[in-house]
Amino acid sequence: MKKITTLILCLLVFTLLSAFTVNKMREYSSPVLTLVPEPIELLEVKQPEIKRTLRVKDHYAFLDDIGFKESGNRYSVVNRYGYMGKYQFGMATLKGLGFNVTKEEFISNPFLQEEAMKALLMHNKKKLKRYIKKYEGKTIHGIYITESGILAAAHLGGQGNVRKFFRSGFKFEDGFGTSITSYMEKFSGYQLDLN
Repeated sequence: MKKITTLILCLLVFTLLSAFTVNKMREYSSPVLTLVPEPIELLEVKQPEIKRTLRVKDHYAFLDDIGFKESGNRYSVVNRYGYMGKYQFGMATLKGLGFNVTKEEFISNPFLQEEAMKALLMHNKKKLKRYIKKYEGKTIHGIYITESGILAAAHLGGQGNVRKFFRSGFKFEDGFGTSITSYMEKFSGYQLDLN
């Protein structure tokens, strides 16, 4: 009988402990999770800003580009034909523009070279004014014509060869095989400040 009493007492203690443990577990257990669909928030992804430099074809860009083509923008260069400086001037052209200087004076003076280029552009614009007015914005002999293209061609081959081009399509080439039409195309569309 003693065994039965001990057994009942053990069952009673076990039942009480089980009941206590279940209640405590309910007290600390998390509520049942239910999934409720929520609206999706669209995030705006910002693209990195791409910086582009728009190169304006202005007077200074023209001088820089033609100087680069002629000499790599080097003021002290003299080529095998004797043409000098950044813009490759010949002595006869300089004298014709009123610059009475020696070769050494010319190649050692960047300011003088820039002045000579300005004087040449002004002179050629005056002499070719009729052709600029008549043909600018038109395609002649397959070449789109602009003032800057005409003046670049005159710098390379002289005014007479530019006139021949307009009259007959003649394409003068210099000693290196560079044609005036390549200059008309390459240096087309610059806004020159020659007032």
